[in-house]
Amino acid sequence: MSETRPPIFLYTDGAASGNPGPGGWGAVLCCGSLRKEMSGGYARTTNNRMELLAVIEGLSAIRWPGARVEIWSDSQYVVNTVTQGWKRKKNHDLWARFDALAAGLQLNFHWLKGHAGHPENERCDRLAVAAYSKSGLPVDEGYETEYPTLL
Repeated sequence: MSETRPPIFLYTDGAASGNPGPGGWGAVLCCGSLRKEMSGGYARTTNNRMELLAVIEGLSAIRWPGARVEIWSDSQYVVNTVTQGWKRKKNHDLWARFDALAAGLQLNFHWLKGHAGHPENERCDRLAVAAYSKSGLPVDEGYETEYPTLL
């Protein structure tokens, strides 16, 4: 008899203060009564990178091969790139990481309006903003490689 596992709900958000600027991501994973919150930030990055990184980091925390994951994001960039096949013109390093993670999971993407009172989306936003508000943030190597600073 095979075990039937419940779906995992992944809520994500990314934020940047300036674009580029300090950026952060937040993710909330829910499965049954279990809940996990995660966040991180970078000294200089973009909002789109943080939106995508929130999904990647959330998926990285899932340990069930073949898990069904319902992903809720307010990023049309992320949702439409996956569901409508938008061309991946930027952030190639992150899309490669996403593809590797997605291959072993059953993913369903859902767009939700940001800053519209959805509790999990609002929580992810607070996590993302708090993450980029910290001092001593690391360098986003992928961003710096794609957009080297001219000094």
